[in-house]
Amino acid sequence: MYQAVRKLFLTDCQCADDASKVYEELFARLDTNKDGKVDVSELKAGLAAMGIKAGEGAAEKIVSAGDQDKDARLDFNEFSKYLKDHEKKLQLTFKSLDKNNDGRVDPVEIKQALEDLGLEISKEGASKILQSIDVDGTMTVDWNEWREHFLFNPATDLQEIIRYWKHSTVLDIGDSLAIPDEFTEEEKTTGLWWRQLSAGAMAGAVSRTGTAPLDRMKVFMQVHSSKTNKISLVGGFQQMLKEGGLASLWRGNGINVLKIAPETAIKFMAYEQYKKLLSSEPGKVKTHERFMAGSLAGATAQTAIYPMEVMKTRLTLRKTGQYTGMADCAKKILKKEGVKAFYKGYIPNILGIIPYAGIDLAVYESLKNFWLSRYASETANPGILVLLGCGTISSTCGQLASYPLALIRTRMQAQASLEGAEQLPMNLMVKKIIEKEGFFGLYRGILPNFMKVIPAVSISYVVYENMRSGLGISK
Repeated sequence: MYQAVRKLFLTDCQCADDASKVYEELFARLDTNKDGKVDVSELKAGLAAMGIKAGEGAAEKIVSAGDQDKDARLDFNEFSKYLKDHEKKLQLTFKSLDKNNDGRVDPVEIKQALEDLGLEISKEGASKILQSIDVDGTMTVDWNEWREHFLFNPATDLQEIIRYWKHSTVLDIGDSLAIPDEFTEEEKTTGLWWRQLSAGAMAGAVSRTGTAPLDRMKVFMQVHSSKTNKISLVGGFQQMLKEGGLASLWRGNGINVLKIAPETAIKFMAYEQYKKLLSSEPGKVKTHERFMAGSLAGATAQTAIYPMEVMKTRLTLRKTGQYTGMADCAKKILKKEGVKAFYKGYIPNILGIIPYAGIDLAVYESLKNFWLSRYASETANPGILVLLGCGTISSTCGQLASYPLALIRTRMQAQASLEGAEQLPMNLMVKKIIEKEGFFGLYRGILPNFMKVIPAVSISYVVYENMRSGLGISK
């Protein structure tokens, strides 16, 4: 791999003159029209001709990073300065990975480095990542192999692998029980974190709005459907349209979108604090500590915004003319039922965080390690389809595990607004549902819930990517 680069770089002489000659030869190969400048298309074509596999968008990033006069092209001085600066960064990263200073990086060192950065992988997974860089088959990587692999890759460190495999919560499928996003120190200090959170919040808002009719149908079936009152998908929509018209399919969506911003902010801030409190070593957070911190952050955020959850359920189920808006809904609940009404269903909601977040994380980690062990021969980048697939499957499994608790929560939130409904605590409600409807009574509304997963993920991803571009976040 990268034979042209190997011929140029595998030399014992490290003097500046030789480096300049190497850069001149590389530049001459890339500058196909011989105008003294290399643009993105020439860089792409030249790298491909030399057998160098550059990642998606790599040529654009290289030109953008080295282009000092902003003419969207690199002259020789800009080209050589970029490579020199890039090599220095690569060397620093290599030295930081080479813990035993033997001039080689092995799978154990890769695994340790990823764990330090917050990514837990198996030794086999680390070996696969190393294998994609290892040229001579020794299962270790020396400086020459490291340099040739990353020379025309804008990534200078293992943060890029973290970005490939970070389990991002941007895939908004309507529930907010997942462990929060992990941000690197670089992302925190440069302010990239708030732009990513903003992009994610906007993606969630558009996604929830796009799938709101299915979400309303889910809540409608959770509360009203039973063995004696069977509600089909088509029948349910017909009933809603007849009662309130087309706009009624979006009831409760306003507050569902509104709660994204405070919940995201509280969860992120709480997560950072819990990680500091729970980590056994400063700066290092183990998987179980991250899971605990994420679950506690989710519980903290849910506690703070839970009154909005109750209002969302009431507004979703409301009949025409029952409430004039969010403020009217809150006022009527407070007047009729008191402050305690805003925390009905709170216990099953908090209990649902553990199975959701735990299974979501476990399934994602398993899928990630499976992909790395089976398919990561050339690169550790799985590509967007694999990432979307892993995220969708793990989130769906998490939902499936916590769904009975979500149904109990919704019924407890809604029961005071239903005429003649008993005000039952959680244990008696579970007992009553199983006695009357059987175990599958706890899964009422699961069909529209699953139906909205793929469109929700797709909308989230498209909006998120567009927001990233708009907010200046590099891909």
